[in-house]
Amino acid sequence: MPKAEHFHSGDEYYSTLFHELAHATGHKSRLDRKELTKVSGFGSSDYSKEELVAEMGAAFICGHAGIDTTLNNSAAYLQNWIKVLKGDSKLAVTAAAQAQKAADYILNKKAA
Repeated sequence: MPKAEHFHSGDEYYSTLFHELAHATGHKSRLDRKELTKVSGFGSSDYSKEELVAEMGAAFICGHAGIDTTLNNSAAYLQNWIKVLKGDSKLAVTAAAQAQKAADYILNKKAA
C-alpha cells in the first residue's frame, strides 16, 4: 500500500486498503478463492471476478466503517470489470456472496 499521504483523502486510502485486504482473504490459508489461487492473467475472467469480489468487499467494509464518499469510485470500478464478464448471469450474486465472506473474515464476524 502506498502511504496515506499519497491519497486525496483518508476515505480513499481506507477504501483502497479494504480492497487489498479483501484480496488477501482469498489466500489458500484463508477463504481459498480459486479466482485468486490459480494463475490467471490480467483481464482474464478469473482476474475480473476477483476484482469484483475485492471491490464489493471493500464497499461492504466501507459501509461498516461509515465511509460513503468513495461510492462513485467503487461503482465506476465495478462497472469496468462487469463489462469484461458480460454474459455471466450469476456473476453479481456469486461475487457479492464471496465479497460478504471476505468482509466478514476481515471484520472477524463468525458465520451463523
